[in-house]
Amino acid sequence: MDTNEEIGLTQMRKSVENLGSSTDGYGEQTLMRFLIARSMDPQKAAKMFSQWQKWRAEMVPIGYISDSEVADELEAKKIYLQGLSKNGHPVMIVKVNKHFSSKDQVQFKKFVVHLLDKTIASSFRGREVGNEKLIGILDLQNITYSNVDARGLITGFQFLQIRIVRSEEEREEFIREVGEDVLPEEYGGRAKIILLQDVAVNY
Repeated sequence: MDTNEEIGLTQMRKSVENLGSSTDGYGEQTLMRFLIARSMDPQKAAKMFSQWQKWRAEMVPIGYISDSEVADELEAKKIYLQGLSKNGHPVMIVKVNKHFSSKDQVQFKKFVVHLLDKTIASSFRGREVGNEKLIGILDLQNITYSNVDARGLITGFQFLQIRIVRSEEEREEFIREVGEDVLPEEYGGRAKIILLQDVAVNY
């Protein structure tokens, strides 16, 4: 960590305290995420962190969201976690043809939090650097109009950068980037596909 980052963290901690919150229990890696997200502006990062703390306390009061709280979303068997890519990024697969607009938007939001928390716990916990990334593969095969979910897409696009694989050349490059040992056979790799709920983690 360079001097500017250390100064930024110190200023951010003070700003958080001035907002009536606390950074106790949060490591440098976690705080750096907020600084990076706010272009290293300590005041803006502190405000974002304080708002996140409040939101997190309301949404995830026990520290994680259990499978039972998002049972309907898990039942669809639409999300898979495949381990780490060649560059150390967790690989998540979404089978869009198994997704339908949720009647319970609160549960859907909890499901998104559950998914991201589980991805972090299975891949980054203990080795955070502050700018972690994941690879999300959206499988659009066999989708119908009933799979189109505007709210779900908005939620997804908030944390994903999309690259569409259209040609065989792009497909081969994609396989090389991710790694055959991680990609399931149906996408050109050698791995077996692993359901989100079958991945064991310690929160």
